[in-house]
Amino acid sequence: MLDKPEDKYIKILTQSYCKLTDIEGLEDARDRSIELDLGCGKGSFTTRLAKLFPNKTILAADVMIGRLRKLTKRNLREDVDNIIPLRVEARHLLASIIGDEMLERVHLLCPDPWPKERHRGNRLMCSDFLMQINRVLKKDGIFHFSSDDEPYFEAVCRIMDKTPLFTRNDDKLADIAGIKSDFEIRWNEQGKKVHHVAWVKNKAF
Repeated sequence: MLDKPEDKYIKILTQSYCKLTDIEGLEDARDRSIELDLGCGKGSFTTRLAKLFPNKTILAADVMIGRLRKLTKRNLREDVDNIIPLRVEARHLLASIIGDEMLERVHLLCPDPWPKERHRGNRLMCSDFLMQINRVLKKDGIFHFSSDDEPYFEAVCRIMDKTPLFTRNDDKLADIAGIKSDFEIRWNEQGKKVHHVAWVKNKAF
């Protein structure tokens, strides 16, 4: 039952699998320009991205429904209507819901680095996850990654540099250089840096 007005904008996944094209408003997903903010949190970056590209559809995915409610409240308040929030775990979204070559760009911003050795298996960036990112991106699609944790950032760059699936090209972020999440703004105000990098999907894959 929908208990809040903004709930109608949130697609809560059940035990039944669905595809992106099953989601209302995305029946023609393959013919549209779509970007994904994976782990969007409260969505300050997502909203700014959607405002910059009003003709694009922006998918905002997170597991925490409270964060998605804050995002949808902001979008309703600021009259942003090109964001579709999805309550879903990142691995499940990429592996089971999004079809092949549907996304122009995937943003993965400051994911938990899981710095303790015993927790490193929880990190998103691994070979299987990378394969799914490659699968859902269109030809010449862009994977945008950022981290405030320098060791984690360097580890991800080493993984990406070894794969033939992508080629690094940070110039592909020039169009969004002015967009920052509230988290990054606060971090910068403390004199700390958030590292950003982009990789382009190779045509051969």
